[in-house]
Amino acid sequence: MMILGKKLGQTSFLDSKGKRVCATVLDYKGCTVVGNRTNDKDGYIANIIGFLKPKKLNKPQQQDFIKKNIDPKKHLKEERLEMEDKLLEIGSELKVDFEIGDKVIVQSKSTGKGFAGVMKRHNFGGLRASHGVSISHRSAGGTGQNQNPGRVFKGKKMAGHLGDEVVTQKNLEVLKIDEDNSLLFLKGSVPGKRSTIVSCLLYTSDAADDMQCV
Repeated sequence: MMILGKKLGQTSFLDSKGKRVCATVLDYKGCTVVGNRTNDKDGYIANIIGFLKPKKLNKPQQQDFIKKNIDPKKHLKEERLEMEDKLLEIGSELKVDFEIGDKVIVQSKSTGKGFAGVMKRHNFGGLRASHGVSISHRSAGGTGQNQNPGRVFKGKKMAGHLGDEVVTQKNLEVLKIDEDNSLLFLKGSVPGKRSTIVSCLLYTSDAADDMQCV
């Protein structure tokens, strides 16, 4: 089962050996099922999961939620299923079915860092610090080809926009589950800054493939 949550920040725990363990806190309160996909109508089976109340919606979006008699949601995500028996009732609130020690896969948008040079973006070494190099110590150096083909190949590592892209992380361990406050504690760090929306799914090989295709 997939859970959508909001990243609240990071904290730490002490394990049984007294070692400090870093953890990321996710708040999944208000994560509900807002729709279903079926083979007869859509050609595949999926649960549509919604999270967070939106500030405003256009009329077609409002009508969709009004027909289903459920609260509107800002973030929507589909969870593919193999059998229709696993479809959940529309309007039902999701609860975490993970257990402490389970491995999960998470997906979120990384922190945007604006325009960055090649040394920060791709870990280039830069040019020499002396002997004729003037002003261009942190540049990439030559990027072009010879007269033939006479162009820069697509995908060349160059300066540009760093971060602000969807990142998938696997094998994060569940450290603690607070069902009363709808909080999930995951070992290590999760991509993104505070209030980033994170999708969390129990780790399997099939789940990893599905998350990477999103």
